[in-house]
Amino acid sequence: MKILVFILASTLFVSCSIVGQSNVETAPYILITADKGQNIEVRHYPEMVLVSTTMNGQNGYKAFRKLFAYIAGDNAGATEIAMTAPVLMDDKNMARAGAEIAMTAPVLMKKSANNSSMSFVMPKDFTLQTTPKPMDPTLSVSELEDYHVAAIQFSGTMSDSNLEKNRIMLTTWLVENGYTAIGEPVRASYNGPFTLPMLRRNELLIEVASPSPN
Repeated sequence: MKILVFILASTLFVSCSIVGQSNVETAPYILITADKGQNIEVRHYPEMVLVSTTMNGQNGYKAFRKLFAYIAGDNAGATEIAMTAPVLMDDKNMARAGAEIAMTAPVLMKKSANNSSMSFVMPKDFTLQTTPKPMDPTLSVSELEDYHVAAIQFSGTMSDSNLEKNRIMLTTWLVENGYTAIGEPVRASYNGPFTLPMLRRNELLIEVASPSPN
């Protein structure tokens, strides 16, 4: 399955406050199991419709601006749509006005030396057929199905030390509970850049082979 990542851009959650509140829709999932003591969940995302653009030779902000323009109306459809999260980045390559689209959370991120792309997740009521066609030829629409991940939630910043600490906790938990990791860790942020670090909801996600341990 594709390796997905979500990258936080400074303008993503413009409705967020410094205390972490947001009216941005969150991508729905089915909870498989939860370890509340370690803030770990195993989730199943049945399907997500993605609008994507490559990041080859450009920074994340430029890719984000293209996707934001799409949900703001640079698409064919003339139907108002809310923007959702996560924003996805696929490190293996995953201007006429039209429909205005909204956004959900979280934003996911992954570093790689390979080619990469960034994606916005469409609201849950959108299908591959009903998602407006992008007017920008560098954007594409696709669908991700049957995505199982283990996620660990933490606050603070996305510093290397914080990420590494939580990566070790999550990978240890997977081994101890019989899960097989089949993807690289990805980062997810649910808050805007002005949210106080201690009130942020961050996550590290790892794709797993199945929804239940062997």
